[in-house]
Amino acid sequence: MLHSVARIPLANYLRCCTSTNHHLRKVPRTGGLSCSQLGAQGATTVDCCSFSTSPTGLLFHQFPSPPASPQHQQQQPSSSHPLASATQVRSSSSTHSKGPSGSGGMEANSSGATSEPKFTNRLKEEKSPYLLQHAHNPVEWYPWGEEAIQRARAENKLIFLSVGYSTCHWCHVMEKESFENEEVAKIMNEHFINIKVDREERPDIDKLYMMFVLLINGSGGWPMSVWLTPDLAPVTGGTYFPPNDRWGMPGFTTVLTKLASKWATDRDELTTTGRSVIEAIRRNVDHKRADEVEDATGMETLEAKFKQAVNMYQRNYDPVWGGSLGAPKFPEASKLNLMFHLHVQEPKHKVLGVVLNTLDKMAAGGIHDHVFGGFARYSVDKKWHVPHFEKMLYDQGQLLSLYANGYRLTRKPSYLAVADAIYRYLCKDLRHPTGGFYSGEDADSLPTADSEEKIEGAFYAWTYDEIKELLQANLDKFGDLAGADPVAVYTGHYDVKEEGNVKPTSDPHGHLLGKNILIVYGSVRETAEKCKTTEEIVERILKTANELLHEVRDKRPRPHLDTKILCAWNGLVLSGLAQLACVKDAPARSEYLATATELVKFVRANLYDVQARKLLRSCYGGAEEPLASERPIYGFIDDYAFLIKGLIDYYVASLDEHALHWAKELQDIQDELFWDPKHGAYFYSEANSPNVAVRLKEDHDGAEPCGNSVAAHNLLLLSDYFEEERLKEKARTLFDYFAHTAHFGYVLPEMMSAALLEEQGRNTLIVVGPESPDATALIDAVREFYVPGMITVQLKIDQPAHIVRRRKSLDNFKMVKNMPTAYICHNKVCHLPVTEPERLTEEFQPRYTFDYQEYEN
Repeated sequence: MLHSVARIPLANYLRCCTSTNHHLRKVPRTGGLSCSQLGAQGATTVDCCSFSTSPTGLLFHQFPSPPASPQHQQQQPSSSHPLASATQVRSSSSTHSKGPSGSGGMEANSSGATSEPKFTNRLKEEKSPYLLQHAHNPVEWYPWGEEAIQRARAENKLIFLSVGYSTCHWCHVMEKESFENEEVAKIMNEHFINIKVDREERPDIDKLYMMFVLLINGSGGWPMSVWLTPDLAPVTGGTYFPPNDRWGMPGFTTVLTKLASKWATDRDELTTTGRSVIEAIRRNVDHKRADEVEDATGMETLEAKFKQAVNMYQRNYDPVWGGSLGAPKFPEASKLNLMFHLHVQEPKHKVLGVVLNTLDKMAAGGIHDHVFGGFARYSVDKKWHVPHFEKMLYDQGQLLSLYANGYRLTRKPSYLAVADAIYRYLCKDLRHPTGGFYSGEDADSLPTADSEEKIEGAFYAWTYDEIKELLQANLDKFGDLAGADPVAVYTGHYDVKEEGNVKPTSDPHGHLLGKNILIVYGSVRETAEKCKTTEEIVERILKTANELLHEVRDKRPRPHLDTKILCAWNGLVLSGLAQLACVKDAPARSEYLATATELVKFVRANLYDVQARKLLRSCYGGAEEPLASERPIYGFIDDYAFLIKGLIDYYVASLDEHALHWAKELQDIQDELFWDPKHGAYFYSEANSPNVAVRLKEDHDGAEPCGNSVAAHNLLLLSDYFEEERLKEKARTLFDYFAHTAHFGYVLPEMMSAALLEEQGRNTLIVVGPESPDATALIDAVREFYVPGMITVQLKIDQPAHIVRRRKSLDNFKMVKNMPTAYICHNKVCHLPVTEPERLTEEFQPRYTFDYQEYEN
């Protein structure tokens, strides 16, 4: 049972506890789509790369919204051990290429060649691709740190904090419009200390001030614009601002001028308001939850939360297009993971259909790159058709797990094909040569090599004539088609039209006029029937044509690549690779495992400070080797939690006990650095982090699960592997801390999944015997199934035991008839020993395999 504890919504708490709460008002919404995804009962997930389409207001001035735009919402195997040091690596450009209109202060000589930049600021010394994009702005940018903050205090100036990331479309827009404008820069430099932050590099800063922006505006996004007092208290903020007054809202210059005047005349009022906000946030974080509800009648059982979660997912589900109702549509991987778990727990609720239809529609939609593989961030429409084109690493990692586990549950071939295509994309376009993965690719690119302006989706969109001419010029590559027309088959299957297939409502800027984004509304069988041919011929045409289109597309100007390598996101990819490597009949299984092995080795070598015994948040693709920052940014809670989970999953796929021991070591470090011994739960950042006004605790799963949710899983599994009851007690404390969260299973789906594991117990597979193909076959027979929380232990009688603390409890497990023997146990109750893999398959298949056709629409 989860013990009920009181939780106070942050916005209400701030309004109640802030002494100047008449300033902390939520700006009324004026309609249009919101880029933030609002969860139930005040749980807000900000998940967009651009400006909020609800009003961008100031604390002291309410302004109407700009026109809403739905398009702009918020890997070679190594023979060395994976935990050994990594080898050197290739270079990768970290600058953001621009045409003349976005030259970043570059001067052109009489011949048109670019010479030395006109401006250079302190960001030139940084490693983040996003910060380097702004290194030649006329704005005197500082990175976040002591130098800028001390100058603000010495000169008693407001700080202008601008937060974004390198693949963010509207971050580029605001840079071009305002930060490259010398007149705007003059105002900024005279009246403010200006700081640029890469939100992916410093998520602690981003999350703190985004909380403030969400409070005063009701939604948020990037670029995030916040003004701070010299002691780092926020006084006002918003997201994107146009350079001049338009759309019925003030321009950036107007806002700068008014704030400079306000600071000059009412400095004490701004300072008092800012400090009261920070203090209210701090009190809310420090507030003890566990003793606040004394009435036992208000306690909800886990069963009640289970039923509530099922009802909410089914009620909010789009039965036609999958995913949540309405638009824009995001993958919502954490919610889909929980529904997998809920279905395995109680198949009678039929929630598997919710997940499978969503996976099918996403795979068919334009959010999925049909030409090569991988997924865009989200779609702007309800059909998953027109994406916001940036491809982010954290999506690829989570979707890799989802499609791999979808295959393990259903054996539907298309899921394995989609997962393999994600893998191919990761290895070709996002992988560092020695195994780590870059953060993502931009939405914008140049339409042609001689274009001056980047536009969104240029790399991915096609005209009908482009496709027709390409296929007709390569008819010899399709083989014998028995009279089938490859142009008719391909364009019919992917809904390619001569006039383009993108509706104006999904393309407000006209970037996709006359273009097509590939989408599948039918099936291979239906296409074969319409074109009077066979499914085999249709599949051959689609495969060959996509290979041809891929060759052509690779000759186009590529989107900017963010070569930052983040520990947390690589942990998500490690989990995905490990889940995929558990599919025993996958043709490329050995490749998946080898890539995972290289990734573990890379993280150990480049993202772990052995002397400090801490993870690093990031390293950077360099000319010869991965580069670390001169001012190392140590990991946050999600860097630890996601990597630990990845290592546990990797252990299951590889049975490499060194990885499991490293996961345990990192868990101990995580507990030391982030655990709140007074109230429970993990802080997001370390204690005594410099220039961090408040240590937050994340309390919802968004585009990525929160560290507390993933840690709950890790604690339970590591407790079982190492027989340490204190780890399980920590997990229970986490459940107690968050248990009274309204709509627990909807707001914290990953933690709900962990709570189910704690309530129902974990299954354990123990295989006893020498390392051999027979022993591996027993393990394969079980790990090919998706079994939430399965503990896997191989007792190699011919090798020393590494999991020393489990050894005593495992001494009673023996081989039968001198053959490798498997034991399946649940809550320390074991079935009879098994020596034939087929018997394990017979036992697991009825319980953990489902006929996908039963759940199709």
